[in-house]
Amino acid sequence: EEQLKDIEKAVSAKEEPKPVIEEKTAEAVKPEPVSEEKDFEKCIKDIEAFLPYINNWATCDQLKPKVFAKNKDKLYPYICKWIKSDKTYEIRFAIGMLMSLYLDKDFDNKYVELVGNVKSEEYYVNMMIAWYFATALAKQYDSVISVLENNKLDKWVHNKTIQKAVESYRVTDEHKEYLRSLRVK
Repeated sequence: EEQLKDIEKAVSAKEEPKPVIEEKTAEAVKPEPVSEEKDFEKCIKDIEAFLPYINNWATCDQLKPKVFAKNKDKLYPYICKWIKSDKTYEIRFAIGMLMSLYLDKDFDNKYVELVGNVKSEEYYVNMMIAWYFATALAKQYDSVISVLENNKLDKWVHNKTIQKAVESYRVTDEHKEYLRSLRVK
């Protein structure tokens, strides 16, 4: 209630309200969005400062710093750190970075193994794992299908991966049919 009064005062005085920690967004870290930062070191510093405050999937998933695409070698050690975190959205962010930056020409099975080794009770982590593997099936099917064939994922993540892959327009009908046969009951 006190925060609401502060916001009302700021609006009536035509000032920007001071952000509260629960409402911190990517834009609150600095004047321009973190995703637009061109300096890798500055961007990492901002991301590291911001990640502990993320408390929802939407904020987590909107962070896509463009500078990361040009600095994948420098980024990878941070991904390895974040993916081992005990914080839901740090893990989710790490997997999201692997999904968006490392499934195309820079693909390596070590990334599949890294994500496959994540075990969590957190819905938003498990959903991101499933999303990662569904996207990996669309982009690197032959390299990734063995994860499902060998039941390397938790049952829920395994079946959610199949569901998401089957819903994808990027997966062939032939692959979809085979994926359906791999559902765990």
